[in-house]
Amino acid sequence: MSQPVGIEALDFSYNGLHPVPAFPPVLVGVVGSGNLEVLLESDTSSQCQIHVETSARGFESIWSAVLMDFHRRHGLAGVRLSIHDMGATPAVVSLRLEQAMAELSSRSTT
Repeated sequence: MSQPVGIEALDFSYNGLHPVPAFPPVLVGVVGSGNLEVLLESDTSSQCQIHVETSARGFESIWSAVLMDFHRRHGLAGVRLSIHDMGATPAVVSLRLEQAMAELSSRSTT
């Protein structure tokens, strides 16, 4: 059976543990072959909401594992993440998520 073509959209929501004060949007990475961009935005909910748009269809279980690992490490609340993926590996996804967290942290200390 063939896999449908086009972009797949996935949504994940995690109960937040560490509320993040309002912040200007953070954008890291680039949408390109084997890469992705991550946009972090402030949100008023007590959740960490993640929306993924990916060209690599059929990998929801892998996305779930990578994002759950991220949530276990950071437990963000009041944050919305948007990920635009063009076939990045799980290692690149984790790298970009950590890069976004580093950028967010550097803004709160300046």
